[in-house]
Amino acid sequence: MSTYRLEDLKQYSDTLRTRDGAALNVRFVEPRDTEELQHYFRSLTTRSRYNRFFGAISELPKGLLSEFLDVGTRERFTVVATRVIDGFETIVAEARYALHAETSTLEFGLSVDDRWHGHGIATALMKNLECRSAALGAEHMFGDTLRSNETMISLARKSGFAFINHSDDWKLVRFDKEIHVAPQDIPCASWRLAALSRQAERPSASA
Repeated sequence: MSTYRLEDLKQYSDTLRTRDGAALNVRFVEPRDTEELQHYFRSLTTRSRYNRFFGAISELPKGLLSEFLDVGTRERFTVVATRVIDGFETIVAEARYALHAETSTLEFGLSVDDRWHGHGIATALMKNLECRSAALGAEHMFGDTLRSNETMISLARKSGFAFINHSDDWKLVRFDKEIHVAPQDIPCASWRLAALSRQAERPSASA
């Protein structure tokens, strides 16, 4: 995404649908989300925070909060999934991903507000991350999770990921999926256009 101007990132938002058909807006996090994002993580159950960060925290430490809000640096991005609840835009899920250009891989992690489990939000967000992976030219996308995190393992399995042992920590398992989507076939409209734009900007072989 280094070919995109960060001030233009707002155009790369997506409207997804939950299992019951409700609209879900997925967009890059913005500085205005600071308090809402912190409130979101405080509202997760202790187990959900532990599963997300592999450790016991009650909120995002200052340094980690800064990283979440620093969109685009070193090809690292945070997105939030929001719904309008009682007239207010409310974060109901989040995902953070990083492109490793040297290995053509995209690494990601995500969470969903416990109160919104069972609505298909995690599945929709996972599919959206696949669009983003394809648009960035990644050949694989992967994530790590605790072996005890049955919810994430089930989601990854249903989404077509393969599982491998983690080389650094026996408590973790890695799930990986090959990405074979041509730019014109990316199902998310905004990311299809982004991929085609990147493709058009590349110099031709005859140049």
